Amino acid sequence: MKLIAFGVREDERPYFKEWVSQKENLELKLVPELISDETIDQIKGFDGIVSLQTTPYKREYFEKMKAAGIKVLSIRNIGIDNIDLEAAKDNQIPITNVPAYSPSAIAEFTITQLMQLIRHTKQFNEKMQRQDFRWEPNISTQINQMTIGVMGTGRIGRAVIKLLQGLGATVIAYDPYENAELKAEKIYVNSVDELYAKSDAITLHMPATKDDYHLFNSETFKKMKDGVLIINTARGTLIDSKALITALDSGKVGGAALDTYEHELPIFNHNLAGKKINDEVFNNLYKRDNVLITPHIAFYTTEAVKNMVNVALDCAYTYLTTGKQNNPVVKID
Repeated sequence: MKLIAFGVREDERPYFKEWVSQKENLELKLVPELISDETIDQIKGFDGIVSLQTTPYKREYFEKMKAAGIKVLSIRNIGIDNIDLEAAKDNQIPITNVPAYSPSAIAEFTITQLMQLIRHTKQFNEKMQRQDFRWEPNISTQINQMTIGVMGTGRIGRAVIKLLQGLGATVIAYDPYENAELKAEKIYVNSVDELYAKSDAITLHMPATKDDYHLFNSETFKKMKDGVLIINTARGTLIDSKALITALDSGKVGGAALDTYEHELPIFNHNLAGKKINDEVFNNLYKRDNVLITPHIAFYTTEAVKNMVNVALDCAYTYLTTGKQNNPVVKID
C-alpha cells in the first residue's frame, strides 16, 4: 500500500512517522506543498491521498486522481466547502474527513477570545505599551452577568455551552437540528431572531453552506442588541465583513473576535512581516482596538493535530484494506 500526504507541516511529521512505524508493507510519502496544478501529478503510483488545505480541490484534480488509480481521498480536517463534491462523485473518488479532532480545543479558544473582548485586553495592552496605566474608560462586565447565544450545537457548540455554563453565563442556542439533551435543558430559543435579540454575545459554531453565506449581514446586525460581541471560530463566509465594519462604526457591534475571515487564504498561515496587505477590509478590522484577529488557530493544539493525522490515516488505511468507509463525505458504493 502506498499513501501520499500533502500539506504536511513540521509539527505533523512526528505523528505521521509514529503511525507508519506501526504498519507493515506500507509506504508513506510526505509532501509539504498543497495539492495544486504544480503538485497534483505526484499522486501517480499511489493508492490513497491524505491532505489538508483550504485552497480548492478542483474538478481536474479528481479527474487526475481517477486516471492515476487513486482509491480514496482522506482529508485531515472537517471542512468540505472547498471541495468539488460532484467532481469527486463523477470520478468515483470516495472522501473521508475528521469530524471531531478536538472540540475542546476550539471551545477553550472561544472562551479565551470572549474573555479578552469582555476584559478589553487589546486596549489595555496598547495602553500599557504607552505607559498609560489608567483604568478608565475600559470597565468590564462579568461573564456570569451575560446572556450568550451559541449558533450551532454540534460537538464544538456543545463543548462551548458546557464551559459557558461552568462560568455562570446564561446560555441560549439555535440550531435547526436540535440536540435532544440540550432541548431537555430548554436552552434552545424558538427562532434565530430571538437569539439575536436576547444575546449580549454570539458565538458561531456552524458549517459554511450556501444557505449560511453572509448569515451575519446588515439586516441581521440590526436585530441584535446594541454593543453585542461576535466570536467566529467557524468559517469566514458566515460574516459579511463590510457589514461588520459598519456595525462596529455605529456601535451596534461592540467588539469581534475573528479566528477566520472570508478572504483569509492569501493572509493566514503566511509570514507577511514588512509586507503590504492589499485588503482594505482586513486592514480596517485588523487595526481596531475592539477587534481580535487570529489566523485560524482555534484548533491548533498538540492533541488536535495528532488526532487529525491519526484519524485521517486510519480512514485511508481502513478503506484500502477492508473497503469500509469511516467518516464518509463522499460515499461510493
